[in-house]
Amino acid sequence: MHKITQFLIVGVFALFIVPGCSKEPGPGGNASIQGKILIQSFNSNCSALISEYYGVDQDVYLIYGDDPSYSERVRTGPGGVYWFPYLRKGEYTVYAISETCSPVGGDTISAQTVTINDKDETVQLEDIIVIR
Repeated sequence: MHKITQFLIVGVFALFIVPGCSKEPGPGGNASIQGKILIQSFNSNCSALISEYYGVDQDVYLIYGDDPSYSERVRTGPGGVYWFPYLRKGEYTVYAISETCSPVGGDTISAQTVTINDKDETVQLEDIIVIR
């Protein structure tokens, strides 16, 4: 009889306490984020756009919530498409590294922040523009 009482107490705890835990953004859900990387290629002094195309095999990064560094990295497939599946509700930042069109040079970040509100939502982002 003592074991049955313990089982009932644990069951009641699981029913009322565990569902109250909030889940942070990240893996483990049915939502997803997808989009494309659009490459813009300029001449050497960045005064004229030479070509524009969807980038294949480009790194794309995903940050969960307010994490200090990226949480996932994928590479684009045909047509510049990237996909981050199996996400939970929450806020995410998607970014790619881009060159800068300035005399100093260097890299810059092209980023978009998105909120997933529904556990089965698929968020389609606008093209992320990367300068090469």
